[in-house]
Amino acid sequence: MTARTFNQPLGGNEMPRFGGPATMMRLPAAGTAEGLDACFVGIPMDIGTSNRPGTRLGPRQIRDESRMIRPYNMATGAAPFARMQVADIGDVPINTFDLKKSVEIIADHYRGILAHGAVPLTLGGDHTLTWPILRAMREVHGPVALIHVDAHADINDEMFGEKVAHGCPFRRAWEEDCLRNDKVFQIGLRATGYAPDDFDWGRRNGWTVVQAEACWYQSLKPLMAQVRETIGNAPCYLSFDIDSLDPAFAPGTGTVEPGGLTTWQAYEIVRGCAGLNLVGCDLVEVSPPYDPSGNTALIAANLLYEMLCVLPDRRA
Repeated sequence: MTARTFNQPLGGNEMPRFGGPATMMRLPAAGTAEGLDACFVGIPMDIGTSNRPGTRLGPRQIRDESRMIRPYNMATGAAPFARMQVADIGDVPINTFDLKKSVEIIADHYRGILAHGAVPLTLGGDHTLTWPILRAMREVHGPVALIHVDAHADINDEMFGEKVAHGCPFRRAWEEDCLRNDKVFQIGLRATGYAPDDFDWGRRNGWTVVQAEACWYQSLKPLMAQVRETIGNAPCYLSFDIDSLDPAFAPGTGTVEPGGLTTWQAYEIVRGCAGLNLVGCDLVEVSPPYDPSGNTALIAANLLYEMLCVLPDRRA
């Protein structure tokens, strides 16, 4: 039997960090997800945003800031490139003039990824994109458990009279029966709203809503133990909006809210997903024009790597 050879990120001693391919972690590029266990894919979109734009530039900047990430996780011992075939399969060719059409393009693109059996790790892009991904997920896995990390609940029925926007994806996913309501967690919600229903709508539907104030000064390891116990072996999707972090850590986003999570709490959340049956993840709402230092995209790149590290071992 021939041992399987896995793709590896281009190392810093083979090519200076500021050179090499402009892919996630300087991995090999691939045209499709065929033969891959997991893949990085970008959705360069900001036509669903309601405040500051710029997330169409997020995937490219996240890739650029990923060049310092090395293949071995010193904290957890994870070595994802020793057990998985991973590549960067580029970007979804959205229609930048038509948000509704882009939703259909995204859903169809992810059907193709899932048909190859690969787990997609998505670089966003505004949060509208999670709805069509969940639509494709439902066709393969049925309704999924959800861990949604965000400053906002994103359950608006409409925005400016439109049903499709970055404040609506989880209302649309709920309407299409994409979610297992008893296994939905929203973490980090905060700031101001129009009425209590902004957060309570999810609670009424059986979702667990953990507001940011409940996370202040706390380790989130106990919370993630509860999440793992509740979700069990159900197929699970992780959607991480970078504005869940306090703007002191991640100012480069369109709808910043003070009083958010810390970077170490973000790591606890993602690392706390180890053992779950993750079928996909996304990191959304990075807006490079508001990220002059690159720190927001740098954090996003590292969180995407951490997501790769906790994907289930599929070699069996």
